Parts: sequence; structure tokens; C-alpha cells
Amino acid sequence: MDTGFDFFRWTGASGRAAGLALCGLVLASCGGSVDAASYRVVVASFQHETCTFCPGGDISAEDWQGRLEGDEVLTSGSYVRGFVSQAEDYGDIELVGLRSPSGVFGGSSRSWNTKEAFDGFLDAMIEDLEAAMPVDGVYLALHGAMAVRDVPRPEAEIARRFREVVGPDVPIAGTFDLHGNEDEEFLRHADFAFVTKRYPHYDATVQGGRAARAVHRVMAGTYTPTTATRKPGVITATVLQWTGQSPSMDIMERARRWEAREDDAFVSVFYGYPWSDVPDVGATVHVMTNGDQALADRIADDMNDFIWRVREDFAIGGYPLPDEAARQVRNAVRSGAVPVAVGDHSDRPGDATHIFKAFEEAGIERVLHGAISDPAALDRLVESGASVGDPFDDEVGGFTPSGGTPVRLTGELAYLGEWRGYDVVAVVRYGNGSAVILVPAYTQITDPESFRFGPLDPDDFDVFVVKSRVHFRRGFDETGFAPSIVVVEAPGPFVGTTYLDALPYENVDLSTLFPYGAPAGR
Repeated sequence: MDTGFDFFRWTGASGRAAGLALCGLVLASCGGSVDAASYRVVVASFQHETCTFCPGGDISAEDWQGRLEGDEVLTSGSYVRGFVSQAEDYGDIELVGLRSPSGVFGGSSRSWNTKEAFDGFLDAMIEDLEAAMPVDGVYLALHGAMAVRDVPRPEAEIARRFREVVGPDVPIAGTFDLHGNEDEEFLRHADFAFVTKRYPHYDATVQGGRAARAVHRVMAGTYTPTTATRKPGVITATVLQWTGQSPSMDIMERARRWEAREDDAFVSVFYGYPWSDVPDVGATVHVMTNGDQALADRIADDMNDFIWRVREDFAIGGYPLPDEAARQVRNAVRSGAVPVAVGDHSDRPGDATHIFKAFEEAGIERVLHGAISDPAALDRLVESGASVGDPFDDEVGGFTPSGGTPVRLTGELAYLGEWRGYDVVAVVRYGNGSAVILVPAYTQITDPESFRFGPLDPDDFDVFVVKSRVHFRRGFDETGFAPSIVVVEAPGPFVGTTYLDALPYENVDLSTLFPYGAPAGR
């Protein structure tokens, strides 16, 4: 299989020595040098949220858009920046960035990672690690919901490979998205797992900083990692995991209370990512204490039992279908409760047209659909030599089973050019003050200012339809921008909906997970 992975270019020995010579960064508050550092810590990043049911095709190495090396790794995202910032405060840590992949085209709308790509990237990290030895600590910026063909638990496999090289006494800490699917395997090989406690994930930097403090304490001899893991037996759609509502809010608050009451206790909760067909799917609790196994078990048991007690409100929820959502939006507009932010929560491929059609039938105007994915429509525009101001008349969206059927869009091409890292997107104006942004792949918009480009001005619209479950609340809801929020369910049990029992799982037995069953002993 041709995975697009150029092993000679990316792992060839000719560039290793020069790369590693540049990748050490000593962080000292009063200046410093490599000789002044007391501890040497390696940093690697390997993050992907994998929708194994999505139709985007397997992810080869060439689909990973970035190749980070050395100091580039040390600025490669919020988690890493939090780790680096905290390490800077200590002033006695030399950080060494290991070669790391970054960013998959299509994001979480793509399917399985290939084993060839995973092994290739991990082999490169381990090669750099071996060249950097001896080291005193390891930091892994992970996600938790990566899925790799023939690798059941990829994050645990990453930790295992690192542990083989560094030995039993070097602390290994990982940071994770709360959508991660994990069980006890990761902490068999690592010492710490720090998970975001907020969704939207405002605290990624915070968790990176906690990882740095934990690693530093172990290196300094003031912390002995002791862990406990529990699987409550609950699976939830991610739209139900918003930490701005109970009981999701209550679960994370309970974790914070344990951390506040008990010195040296860390409590991490994974809510899980149900669109990965992996054996460790579902909620997980990881607890870490300073040499106190009894305390770790007590906290883990309490969190496990609490999640089970609130399981019905946590795992079962309902949202209006497109026609009902259109009525709610129309009423909000008529009452002046605008702008309205509409979350098309189930649309993983980004091509769904259900809401577009329902809003058209309801006569809703001044709508911005941001955005509908349709690479073929964009190709047709480019191939035809289309220009701004040309009439637009084409079918868009609806090219996957969950997307419904294409919709005929008639209007005027208002923009054709770059946006959000894409070489070509299009803006089509239609109807009375409405517009659609066409993009080549699934695109999640989390704030209204992202729509201020080309001819678009967010102030010109009353309704914003975004392909998002919860993250859009960051800029549209929790800032007070949109007084009306409507989350819409798809008219069918497609990937991304709350109807998880419609998914063709092969590695998951839903009868052992609430709300479709119960684990043994419950």
C-alpha cells in the first residue's frame, strides 16, 4: 500500500544530528544554557480525533499536513504551550522536541489512520528519543480518540514504546481531549493523564501546565505516581457532553472538588468519542495520587458511581428535527431575539442539506450557512473560470448518506478564494440577504468573527448555521453574541446523531454500555 510516507525524507539519518542539535530549548528565568539545566525532557505531539464511520477514506501519512521538528514542536498547540510555559517558570528544564505530525486534512471527518502511517510517525519519534537519551521526563500531547487499523489502543501503544526506551523510573505524562477513548492501558505505561475539564476546551493550556508540574515533581523526587482507573459503562453522543449544562457540569465539578480537597490528587474524566469503533470507547476515570493507592481507589470509585447515578440525563437527550428547528428559529427572528446560532450537530462530513431545505421552506431570511462542504462544486467553479459577480446555479451538498440529497442553489458568486487554510472556498449569495460558504472539507466555525472575510460581514445576518455540536458555543453562546441557540438533530440515525445504536460497531458491544445495556455488575 502506498501511504505517501517518505521515510528517507522524514527519518533519514542525514538530517537527524543537525535537527537534534537545534531542538533543545533551555527555559531559564534569568537566561541560561544547556549546561545550566538540571532536567532534560522530551516533548512529542500526535493528535487525531478519528471518526471511523466517516466516509473520508483512510488517513495515510500524506494526509497529515504538517511535519514538526525541534523547536517547532514546542509551539505546536495549546497543550504544548501550557507545558512549555510552566516549564519556563522552573528554569531548570531543557526541552527537546521530537519529530511530530500535525493536522489532518478534513480533521475528524476522516476515517481510520493507516497502521503504516502510525508506525512511521511513531518510529521517527522513538528514533529521536533514542538520540536524545538520557532524558529525565517525557511529555506526550495526545488526543485520546485516535483510531488506527490493527492498533486497538494507539495512545497506550505510544506510551508503551516510549517506556521501553526510557525505562521504569522516568515520568511520562500525557494530555488529552475529554472526548478521548481510554482505559487502564495508558496508565500501565505512563504516570499521568491530564484531561480537559471544559467543553468547549478552554483549559487545554491549563492541562499542559499541570503535566509540567507533575513531571517536575517526580523528577525532583517529591511525587510518587499512584493511579486508579474506572470505566462507568456509559456511552454518550458528544453533543450531550457540553460542560455548560448538568450533569456534565456536575461531573467535572465533582472532579475539581476532589482535587481541591485532597492534596496531590489529580482527577481526569474522559467522556469518550462514540464515533471511533474501538474497544475502550465510553467514559473513563483516571485518578493519580502521591503514593496513596487507597485514596486513588476511593476517588475513582466515587467518580465511577456518580457518573452511573446521573447516567440517564448524561446519556439520553433530544433535539428538534429540522422542521421544528425552523419554527423555533422563525419565532426567534420574529420576536427580535437575534442573532440565532444554529448547531447542525450531527453533520460530520459537513455536506448535510437538511437544515438548508427546512429553512428555505419556512421562509427564513438573512441566513449564513457556514459552511457546506462540496469539493466537486468548487472544482466546477475553478474549471469553468468563474469570477465574482457571475450567476451561480448548481447542486451542492448531500453527497454522503447522512447528508440527505443535494440542494439546488441559485444566486450570485460573491467570493472565490482563500479562507481558513483552504486554497479555494466560495461564497454564494442567494434569496433575501442569505449566503452559503462552500468549502472542500468539513469545517467547524466557533466564532462569528471567522465570517468576516471577503464580502461577508456577520452584522448582515440574523441566523448563523454552523456544523458544530458544542464548540460553537465558545463564540456564539458563552460570549453573549447570540441570544438564541438551537441545536438540530438529523432526520435519521446517521453517524454523528444521538442514535448510536444505528452505528455498525465491530469492536464495541453496546449491550455492555448504558443507555443500550449495562456493564457486568451493574
